[in-house]
Amino acid sequence: MKWLKRVVLLVLLFAFTYLVNYLWNSFPIITGYSAKMACSCMYLGDRDLKSVQEQELGKFPLQLASLTINPDSTITAAIAGMAKQTAVFRPGLGCTLVNELSLDEIKAQAWQLAELPSINPDTVDWPMGDRIPADTGIALQNASAFEQSIRTAIQFAFTDQKPDEPLRTRAVVVLHKGRMVAEQYAPGYDRHHRHLSWSMAKSITGTLIGILVKEGRISIDQPAPVKEWLTEKDGREKITVQHLLQQTSGLDFEENYSKSSDATNMLFRKANMADYTAAHPLKDKPGTLFYYSSGNSNILSGIIRTSLGDSLYHRYPYERLFYKLGMYIPVMEVDASGNFVGSSYVFANARDWARLGLLYLQNGNWMGEQLLPENWVQLATKPASVAPVGEYGYQIWLNAGAPGNPANRKFPQLPADLYYFNGFEGQHVYIIPSKDLVIVRLGQTANSKWFDTQTFVNGILEVIN
Repeated sequence: MKWLKRVVLLVLLFAFTYLVNYLWNSFPIITGYSAKMACSCMYLGDRDLKSVQEQELGKFPLQLASLTINPDSTITAAIAGMAKQTAVFRPGLGCTLVNELSLDEIKAQAWQLAELPSINPDTVDWPMGDRIPADTGIALQNASAFEQSIRTAIQFAFTDQKPDEPLRTRAVVVLHKGRMVAEQYAPGYDRHHRHLSWSMAKSITGTLIGILVKEGRISIDQPAPVKEWLTEKDGREKITVQHLLQQTSGLDFEENYSKSSDATNMLFRKANMADYTAAHPLKDKPGTLFYYSSGNSNILSGIIRTSLGDSLYHRYPYERLFYKLGMYIPVMEVDASGNFVGSSYVFANARDWARLGLLYLQNGNWMGEQLLPENWVQLATKPASVAPVGEYGYQIWLNAGAPGNPANRKFPQLPADLYYFNGFEGQHVYIIPSKDLVIVRLGQTANSKWFDTQTFVNGILEVIN
């Protein structure tokens, strides 16, 4: 009997220790996510707190966090008064979690930001502006058979497919041959609303690397210019920029969002996400294994900063990319150290995502200016040799198929030349060169698997064909 009691006590002690450890590590992730999401969705997405709590933060365990809106442009989240996390909003920089630095230190940062051009997009024709010419695309009369058909096709994205699990599609834009042929928004949203990119930000980071290559500032096949790697000589000095672009760096980094992991700690607890990830040891020989990692993308963001210096870094995406495409809405958010969170945090509207897709469809050329190296899109959409089903290029997802077996691909019913920017909760920009097509879908689908990409895209292809 005494033996049994001891076993029970040991089991209870183990369970209690596990629970305390789990809560100790998980609560700051929950509160960090909640504070950051509420701050960004409200200040950049023009949302009210109630809608964010009901949608983005509406499920367990995120429901555990209570939120306080403070008068100094900060939002604080806590669970029963514990694990407090605060996010601060700064114009031009978005919302930043106050991690490892004080709020005063973060507010004192004085980065050089880009000056917004004095242009009214409503007075400039698409794609440099938002005025849609009367004889093209969605400006065609409602009676046209094509318009009715395309509206029916995109309505699929706004129609819930599972009971009690809303798709929450918020925006769809379709471009064909550069023309905007369809555009639809959920109630409460319009073309001006910014939406969170999640991992579509990686494709912007990859694009910026391409611009740096064109300018001769970076060489992708040389060792990545990360100071620690070049001095330690522990194998990481063999990681190239291309390895980071293709998610084949070999770093021992866990991409898991269901618990406290490298990825969640990076995003919600660390001041310098690039340095945090770069400090991880090598697990596999660079170039031998495909492992999708947000850490790789944030190292790339740090490399961009190193290559440019702080006098240009925070202006660069806007002056060299966004404003050249007529994208005046996007905001790339930074971590507490000032690095762009190149893995996850860009806020932009649906038309701007369509513009970026159009840049790729046009092989990096925009209005006669070659913004990317002439072969960049070809390289960026070539599968990494170790990607099992040819699913990844340079921070871009592909539908190429397994080497020697193209039928074995992510979307077997869709064209093999389809490639796409992809983000959590169903953020997508699909680009199909053979059809001269760009499709944007933005929303907040709690489980991205509930959104049927093949049916949605095929419905549009049937109309376009």
